[in-house]
Amino acid sequence: MKNQAKKSKDSYLLGGKKLPWYMLGLSDASDMFDISGTMLLVSMAFLYGFKSVWIPWMWPVFNQVFLMVFLSKWLRRSNATTGAEWLGTRFGFSDKGVRGSHAIVVIFALMLCIGYMAYAFVGVGEFLEIFIPYETIKEVVPFLDFSIDTNPVTNPNFAAELDHAKDFTAQFYGVSICLVATFYSIIGGMHGIVLADFIKYMIMIVCSLFVGVIAMQHLAESQVVLTDRMPLGWDSPFFGSELGLNWEDKLAAAASKLESDGYKFFSAIVGMMFFSGVLKSMAGPAPNYDCQKILSTKSPEEASKMSGFISIILLPIRYFMVMGLCTLGILYFNELPLSKTGSDINFESIMPAVINTYLPTGLVGLVLAGFLGAFMSNFSGTLNAGQAYIVNDLYLKYINPSATRSKTINASYLAGTLMVILGVGLGLLIKDVNMIFNIITAGLYGGFVCANVLKWYWWRFNASGYFWGMLVGIIASAIPPALSVLNITDYFDGTRMLYFFPIFIVIQLIGCIAGTYAAPPTERDVLIKFYKDVRPWGFWKPIRDEISKTESIEPNRNIKWNALNVLLGITGQILLTLLPMYVILSNWSAVSIILAGFLTIAVIMRKTWWNRLSDY
Repeated sequence: MKNQAKKSKDSYLLGGKKLPWYMLGLSDASDMFDISGTMLLVSMAFLYGFKSVWIPWMWPVFNQVFLMVFLSKWLRRSNATTGAEWLGTRFGFSDKGVRGSHAIVVIFALMLCIGYMAYAFVGVGEFLEIFIPYETIKEVVPFLDFSIDTNPVTNPNFAAELDHAKDFTAQFYGVSICLVATFYSIIGGMHGIVLADFIKYMIMIVCSLFVGVIAMQHLAESQVVLTDRMPLGWDSPFFGSELGLNWEDKLAAAASKLESDGYKFFSAIVGMMFFSGVLKSMAGPAPNYDCQKILSTKSPEEASKMSGFISIILLPIRYFMVMGLCTLGILYFNELPLSKTGSDINFESIMPAVINTYLPTGLVGLVLAGFLGAFMSNFSGTLNAGQAYIVNDLYLKYINPSATRSKTINASYLAGTLMVILGVGLGLLIKDVNMIFNIITAGLYGGFVCANVLKWYWWRFNASGYFWGMLVGIIASAIPPALSVLNITDYFDGTRMLYFFPIFIVIQLIGCIAGTYAAPPTERDVLIKFYKDVRPWGFWKPIRDEISKTESIEPNRNIKWNALNVLLGITGQILLTLLPMYVILSNWSAVSIILAGFLTIAVIMRKTWWNRLSDY
């Protein structure tokens, strides 16, 4: 893989654009099957039951549907290496505002990549600390032995000292595993990443099947009616204006957790998640590993196939494991060695506690290997994206444009090392998976939206508008989560950030429009070439009329088909998520209904999407 990667810059960063779409799809799915996210999903399934399928809309999980239907094709037609380089196809390279817009998207991309790496780092440390606790390793690794006096009489602070030792041990594990991932990611480039991801995802499929089947066996042998232990409505995805799950009589700690999460007015929350999710999805992929995989495909059609394949290969497999672990957690909740944050139960520790306690010995090793592999997939994919921006958009653009192939590869090695240092450094400052999750989804993604929506659909939008829209958006969206991280206030924690999303959008829109009209329009030749290559729909009539003066060109009239396919695709995603959950509970009537619904959607989309892939 190292020899393959060293052939050229594109070979290192994009696999030479020769990798099959299904391999890239598996690799992308492997990147998304991360430890931190799975711990979060298991805790959500426990607390919110089948209503938890709506919560990932905050990310939003259905952005893959928008990519599958039309945006992956549009992006891939640029033939760019990174999302920042793509801006040159939209705004040109001579516009005065292009340098600013290019700089802001590079900064945003690097912030996002560093945030994701910190997110993965925190999760893998928490995960491993349960399997190999501080007490078992302190005598093996000398600098981890804090020589804590555990006698409360002679050392009244022993509990705090023990918690510190455990946190330090978790960080030690995170650093160790990151070094392994760093080595093969930097050396092998995209070729090495995709091959490793494929192997690791095969392991995760086997692990998921085993975990789900074991959970079904335990549930059948226990003769417990699972829903009797949970609040009324826990096994239904439907909801009213409020969440409607009363944990008070079942588990006071869960009731307290739901209160702090802020999902009580569930209809309003889901509505806001859908509204913000649609805007985030229409903006196209964020400049991370997802964007790099799309740019690595052979053709625009294969880019769409890859994005569609991700949901099919990821959701049923992942949720079969999630619901299996959740079921075992419910059955044996009182016996689980769950960690605590102060006096509160850390529900994110359900997953590792179940794996460590109730899976057979051989399977624990396999699951542990699979999850460490999944962590490395997420980490290495993000690392590759960060390298691409540093090398392609900083080093080759400003520092050494005429760099030889060997110097470019060496710069990639150095860029990867720098990204790891920054990502791990941020991870050492973050103590909670949910905190970094909120920073990424609410803060960084919140500032990404408006400028990146307008770049696709409005011809008059220019590089100046992009720069000012992104700048004010990132600043406005980053302030609330920064206040939480610095412990200045917890007012914006949980779902409260969602309520401020419309305000952030208005601020960004003002910045975008003011910046756009403060500078001349993008050069007509650039806009004409972009429209002819990408063929977007939206407000492009002046450019289409300009082209019509010299040649015949048909407008993209696929907006109605795209909207239909997006609705069908989102519905299909929800059904794919619910399917394994009902299988675990052996609710075969619900499984039959879901299968019938999904197959109907698949038949329809074969005609409305698959057979029309070569259309605009």
